[in-house]
Amino acid sequence: MSQYTQLFSERSFGFVNFVHEASFLEHANVFTLPSDYGNTYKSNSGCPNHLQSASMDSTVLTFIASIVVGACIVYKLTKRSPFWNIPGPKADSFIFGHICELLQNQVGLTDFEWQRTYGDIVRFKGSFGSDYLMISDPKALQRILQTSGYKWRKTPQRREFSRLVAGKGLAWADGDVHKRQRKIMLPGFSAPEAQNLFPFFSSCAATLCSLWTDVLATSNEQSQTLDVSDWMSRATLDAIGQAAFDYDFGAMSDQDTELSKLYRSLTVKIFGTPSKTALLVLDLYRYIPDWVMEFIHDHNPRMSLLHRVNHLAEVTAKNLVETKSELLLQGKNKKDIMSLLVKANLEVSQNPKLRLSEAELLAQMRVLLFAGHETSGTSLTFALFELARHPEFQDRLRKEIRDVERNIMQRGITEFTVQDLDSMPILNAVVKETLRFHPVAVHLFRVAVEDEVLPLSKPIVSTTGESLRELVVPKGTRIVGSIPAYNRHKDVFGIDAFEFNIDRWLQPGYINNDVSVGVYANLATFSAGIRSCIGWRFALLELQAFLVELIRNFEFTTTPALDGIRRESAFLMAPTLEGEVEKGSQMPLKVSIARRD
Repeated sequence: MSQYTQLFSERSFGFVNFVHEASFLEHANVFTLPSDYGNTYKSNSGCPNHLQSASMDSTVLTFIASIVVGACIVYKLTKRSPFWNIPGPKADSFIFGHICELLQNQVGLTDFEWQRTYGDIVRFKGSFGSDYLMISDPKALQRILQTSGYKWRKTPQRREFSRLVAGKGLAWADGDVHKRQRKIMLPGFSAPEAQNLFPFFSSCAATLCSLWTDVLATSNEQSQTLDVSDWMSRATLDAIGQAAFDYDFGAMSDQDTELSKLYRSLTVKIFGTPSKTALLVLDLYRYIPDWVMEFIHDHNPRMSLLHRVNHLAEVTAKNLVETKSELLLQGKNKKDIMSLLVKANLEVSQNPKLRLSEAELLAQMRVLLFAGHETSGTSLTFALFELARHPEFQDRLRKEIRDVERNIMQRGITEFTVQDLDSMPILNAVVKETLRFHPVAVHLFRVAVEDEVLPLSKPIVSTTGESLRELVVPKGTRIVGSIPAYNRHKDVFGIDAFEFNIDRWLQPGYINNDVSVGVYANLATFSAGIRSCIGWRFALLELQAFLVELIRNFEFTTTPALDGIRRESAFLMAPTLEGEVEKGSQMPLKVSIARRD
C-alpha cells in the first residue's frame, strides 16, 4: 500500500465516523437538516418512517460525503498548492482548517493577529486542506474590487447567504445579472436623490429624541440607562421605511408590525455563534450545486424564522409595488426609492430581458430593508459607544453642532441642511472614524474566475526567503478580503490605526491616499468598484442626521456592562454582551439630557 493510499484510507475512515456523529449534533445551527426532518407516520414494519428515513439519510450522507472528501484529500495530497510558499498559520485541524478560528472569534481579532504576524497576504486553510488567501494589501484589494471587473465573483456560499436574507436581488446577483440590476437601481441612489431623503432622516431622528426626552423626564436625575442598540435598530427601520418605501413600520412607537419585530437583531438570531459543524458544512458547500443548497435551505425547518421574515417581506413588497405602479399611472410620482425604482424599471426599455422581473423587483426591497436598516443601526450604535468612551470627542462635536445651530438661527431658519452637515469637519470625522474602526461588513469572500496577477503595495517574503512583488493566482483561487484588517492598515491610516482617533481625519496628509480602495474616505467599509454599496451616500446622510440630533440633545456615558461588549460575528458585525449572546444585539449606555450654556 502506497503512502497516499494508506493516508487516504485512514482519513476517509475517520471522516466516515465524523460525519455519522456530526449529522445528528443538536447544535448544527441553520446549515444542516434536523434529525427528525421528514415523515412522522409509521411504516408497514411498525418502525416510524422518520427513524428509518433518518438512518437511511445518515448512511447515504456518510457514504457520499466520504467519497467527495476522500477524492479531495487525494487531490490535495498529489497536487502542490500554488501558494505553498506564502506565509501563514499552521492549522491544528485537517478537517476544520482555520474556518472556526476566523468565523467564531470576535470580529477582526483573528485578522489582526494574522496581519501582524504574517503580513498583508496570508495563506490559511479551509476544510480538508483547501487553501484560502486573506488579503489586506491596498493594491491587491484595489485590483480585486475595482479594476478586475467581474473576474472576481462572490463565492457560492456568500451568494447563498445573500439569497437567504434578501432574495435574488442586487446582493446576490453577479456578472451580467448584477450589471443589469445595478443599472436600473442606480438612479435612485445618486447624490441629488440621496439629499432628497434628508427630511425623512431628520424627522425620524427628531421623533427618537422626543421619545427619549419623555423617558428621561420620569427620572429625577434626567438620565437613564438605555439599550441604544435596540433603539437605533427601531429608529433606522422607521427611517428606511419612510425614505425607501414611503411606508411606516411604527417601530419606535411600539406599533410596529410583525415584520419589523422580526427584522430586529435578525443576523444574530439566525447566524450568531455558529457551531463548528455548521461552519464545516458551509465550507463544504463549495462542492454542491447552487440548486441543491437552495433546496436544502428552503426546506429546512430550522430556518423557519427566516422563512417567515422572507414571506412577510415579499407580501409587503408586492403590495408596495402595486401601489407605486398605480400612482405612476396616475401621474403621481413619489420621491421614495421604491417609487424611483419602479419608474426606472418601466422606462428602461421595451425589451423585457433588460427589466427586473417581478421576483427581482421584490427582492430589491428586501435588499434595502436588510442592508439599509441593520448596517446603519449598528454603525450609529458604535458611534455613540465611542463617543461615550471618549467624552472629549463628544464635547467637541456638541460644540460644533451648537455653533452651526447659532449660524442657522442667524440665517432665519430652524433646521439643518445637507450643506450644513457637509460643512462640519468634526461631525464627518466622527462618521469616518466609526466606519473605519467598526465596519459592519466584515469579509469579502471572492473566487477568481480567470487567472490573475495581483500587484502588491510592498513585497512579501516567501517561506523560502524570496521577495515577491506580485502574486500569480490561478483560476479558482478563493480569497477573503479583510475589511477590518485593511481599515486598520498602519501604512494607510497611520501608526495609531488601532486607536479610535477622530483627529486623523482633521490633519492634512495624515491619511495615505496613494492607493484608492473604497468609494468613501479610502475605506473598505462600503467595498469598491462594481460591487460597492449602492446606498453609501444614503447611509452617510442618515448617520450625519441622527448624530446631529442625538448629540445636540443628549449626553452619553459608559456603563459597567460595556466591559463585556463583544463585536459578534454574525454574517454582519453586531454588538453583544459577554455571556448574553442569545439575547441578541445590546449596547447599554447611560443617556442624559445635554446641558446648555
